[in-house]
Amino acid sequence: MVSEYQTLIYKRTFGNWLFTLVLGCLLLLSSACVTTAPYDQYVYKESTILKVDALKLMDKAEKTYTSQQKEVTALTDQLDKLYEYELHRKKNQLRIRMWNLLKDPDKNLLGGFLSRWKKEEQLNAAFIGEAKLIVGKAFDQLAELESGKLTPKDLQQ
Repeated sequence: MVSEYQTLIYKRTFGNWLFTLVLGCLLLLSSACVTTAPYDQYVYKESTILKVDALKLMDKAEKTYTSQQKEVTALTDQLDKLYEYELHRKKNQLRIRMWNLLKDPDKNLLGGFLSRWKKEEQLNAAFIGEAKLIVGKAFDQLAELESGKLTPKDLQQ
């Protein structure tokens, strides 16, 4: 027959084991949920500023690229600085991929727009309007991901 003392020891040991198991599972789950870098006010602010500046510059694409080259260079310099900052944040691979798409001169976002503007020297208003919608949405996704409104899973849908 099991003594009262042995029952108490068994319950305590089982309770400790169960507590450790539950705590371990909670820690594992909570660390698995964090797939992006923590919120960064600087990145959010700069992303928002870049969006406004990029869309304003895109409006000027009806003028010659050559006449706006200083502004284009200033914008791409700002973009490169923020991109460099983002590269050094941990757990930030998704945002880096998003920035790469936005900057890529062979894609249909800001990099592609600037590349086409440079190649064609001037762009028409209809094209500019459509491109602004797409580029604006890309910047919105970056900002929303940073602010926590969008999760990486939301962006994959």
